[in-house]
Amino acid sequence: MSDNPNTIARDFAVQFLYQCESEKVYYFSPSHFETFADNFNVPSYSLKMMRELVRATLDKRNDNDPLIETFTKNWKLTRLSVTDRAVLRMALAELQAFETPVKVILNEAVELAKKYGNEQSGAFVNGVLDAIIKSGQAGGDGNDHQSVSGREKKD
Repeated sequence: MSDNPNTIARDFAVQFLYQCESEKVYYFSPSHFETFADNFNVPSYSLKMMRELVRATLDKRNDNDPLIETFTKNWKLTRLSVTDRAVLRMALAELQAFETPVKVILNEAVELAKKYGNEQSGAFVNGVLDAIIKSGQAGGDGNDHQSVSGREKKD
């Protein structure tokens, strides 16, 4: 695992989101979060970022799931693996709620998909996220994010 605190936070966030999905916890539960962080020894320097990521992901889930499904090309979200859903949801929430450059979010999402998904997960996640970004429907703060292709995102 990387020693970058934000990379570590994203990794643990995906694990937590996987657990939430498995336990059918579709909202941010502070006690559930604290228990996870304690049981999995989440480093204190990554805890704040992880908390913000999972809270944003879970808070935006109902709005973002239909958007993700629009770009999965005839795949219902329920047909995707839990890990692919978690990575897509988290990356989209980060695009919308954080000032992280798009390239960083996409690269990290692809790496997490490769780590926790199957052999096609990285390419699949990259394709879906890139399509959402290029469509202009990712939302966000309007800063000068760039898509994977290196072109500036248009508002």
